[in-house]
Amino acid sequence: MHFQAISCGRVLGVLTMAASLVPVPAVAQSSSSDGTPAPRTADGQPDLQGVWDFGSVTPLQRPAALADKAFLTEEEASALETQAAAGRVDRPPRAGDPGSYNQFWFAGGTTVSGTRRTSLISDPPDGHLPAYTAEGEARMTARADARGRNAGPEDRDVDERCILGFNSGPPMLPGAYNNLVQLFQVPGYVVILNEMVNDVRVIPLDRRPALPSHIRQWKGHSRGRWEGETLVVETSNFRDIGTAHPAPNMELLEALGPQLHLTERFRRLDGDTLSYAFTVDDPTAFAQSWSVETTMTKTPGPLYEYACHEGNYGLFNILAGAQAEARATDAR
Repeated sequence: MHFQAISCGRVLGVLTMAASLVPVPAVAQSSSSDGTPAPRTADGQPDLQGVWDFGSVTPLQRPAALADKAFLTEEEASALETQAAAGRVDRPPRAGDPGSYNQFWFAGGTTVSGTRRTSLISDPPDGHLPAYTAEGEARMTARADARGRNAGPEDRDVDERCILGFNSGPPMLPGAYNNLVQLFQVPGYVVILNEMVNDVRVIPLDRRPALPSHIRQWKGHSRGRWEGETLVVETSNFRDIGTAHPAPNMELLEALGPQLHLTERFRRLDGDTLSYAFTVDDPTAFAQSWSVETTMTKTPGPLYEYACHEGNYGLFNILAGAQAEARATDAR
């Protein structure tokens, strides 16, 4: 949920170059996939700036009914979108559950991915995650067990503190809501600002040396470069990434460990469409690397501030509720 528009100056202060982040007239042109001139930044790079929506009804993995089908026809894509819309109906709240139960709170996407793939996963070709390693399965089991512990704040994940997590990535995958991301560009840097928990990645493009392997960060250590019209972002040096993604789709990534190497690719296809692809490589978690291909759609914005914040009552109430249950059990 969100209320107040984010001040660009707040984000741009990271680089102290606010004026450079305002879209400027193109100074060089090349053609996008639809044959129209691709916009450029003042320093001649492909212009990826704007607010983009990566929400989608395309599942991460291919449904069993489409086992041998990699792409949908236009008619099949339309039918899937209609089916998804029919499922977005309000239901009465469950007894004792004050959480969100109606569609007002959700914005998980209304269309299939622009690729019209039957799954977001493009490799392996069957559209499914590869097999987990024994180490990856052990991580998933340990993290599932940890989610059931409520003895104290040390047992709870960072998402309940609204510090990071959910669908903000990296990598970014569609979630139930807050599927927007805003891209900024200045000479030598790209800034990725996610709507979810307002995470910011400031990515240098100057091929500076990577951080030493012993320095670990929650969102990893990112370095970017241009390969023609495509922005390539390589990220490594992750901390324990699996604990930061307890959301639909992202629970499947809880097998990932600190050895994850992530490669993301951003390319503008036309004025309203951005291609987003990534490859996950973690031999400690999966038997092979795997890749996702999807699209983002430009939206007029603005990007709003995510209302949840560290110190919110979610964590407090989880612990208080667990303690109340424990007292009730002891009293029996």
